[in-house]
Amino acid sequence: MDFGDLTVHIAVQGQGLPECQKIRGEEKAMIEVTNVDHLGIRVTNETGSIAFYEQLGFKVERRADGDTVTILRNSHGIELNLVYNGVDLTGGKNILMDVPEKHTGYTHMALNVGSISKALYALREQNIAISQGPVSFGRSDAASVFIRDPDRNVIELRGNIAPGEQIEGLERYDPDA
Repeated sequence: MDFGDLTVHIAVQGQGLPECQKIRGEEKAMIEVTNVDHLGIRVTNETGSIAFYEQLGFKVERRADGDTVTILRNSHGIELNLVYNGVDLTGGKNILMDVPEKHTGYTHMALNVGSISKALYALREQNIAISQGPVSFGRSDAASVFIRDPDRNVIELRGNIAPGEQIEGLERYDPDA
């Protein structure tokens, strides 16, 4: 069936028509994304992954009945779903980051922290290896460090640098330079 240039707007009862915007020259209904609900992470080791994410301030909220999902949440309401049915076929490599061929997919998650200095201190205290950083991108008052979970999933911790604060080993990356 060919609908040609037919445009259909579906009204949700009591909410009217969705907002529209021009996308590549055409008027299209817009989806309003308001926030991230949760992040699902496939892991190979439930116990090790829970222990790692607990070091980042997450706590087990519940386990899904009859499923391989453990739901963790931190004090700010950020939810992670650990799906523990992963199989390591890459010899401990992250196919999105550690191999020459660049596969499609999410490369990392970025979590805001209150203070990059405090995060660096906690990482060292807990013996969590830093895979990159600290690094400041552009002309911002923030810096990032990158770490890996037990399955080598990349996590960026990004936080503010206090005025006048010196971060040891801070690299500055300015794409405009």
